[in-house]
Amino acid sequence: NTDDTARRVAKMYVKEVFQGRYVKAPTITEFPNAEHLNELMIVGPITVRSACSHHFCPIMGKIWIGVLPNEHTNVIGLSKYARLAEWVMGRPQIQEEAVVQLADLIQQKTQPDGLAIVMEATHFCMGWRGVKDVDSKMINSVMRGSFLKDANLRREFLSLIPQKG
Repeated sequence: NTDDTARRVAKMYVKEVFQGRYVKAPTITEFPNAEHLNELMIVGPITVRSACSHHFCPIMGKIWIGVLPNEHTNVIGLSKYARLAEWVMGRPQIQEEAVVQLADLIQQKTQPDGLAIVMEATHFCMGWRGVKDVDSKMINSVMRGSFLKDANLRREFLSLIPQKG
């Protein structure tokens, strides 16, 4: 029952797993911050999936995004964060680079005073091959602006994220 499997796998990678590589970034409508929001907002967990660029094995995880807007920050809809994350994760890469790419995109679109992203993921290349460790996860973060400068803000964001694992 493996007749035509190679074609199906190739089609799956191009049309589904690596779709973010072949389609434009999603259109994101931005709105002025009419209410002058300036308090911490957290979006997540956003479930994401990708594939490592080293072995094309799945990466399955969750992302939390913290935004500290200012009166000049553009506001985007809640689902847009998930769409941007899905697009960035839809290409072969390593987790560390993906989180930075997502941060760059959100920073560019919204221009907040602070931006924080935490990603926790299971890498199937750890469980399917090599050491065959199915329980390990990678957690990494990107902190920008106020989240870098203000340890209390960073602690608040991290404390509001449900315990990972």
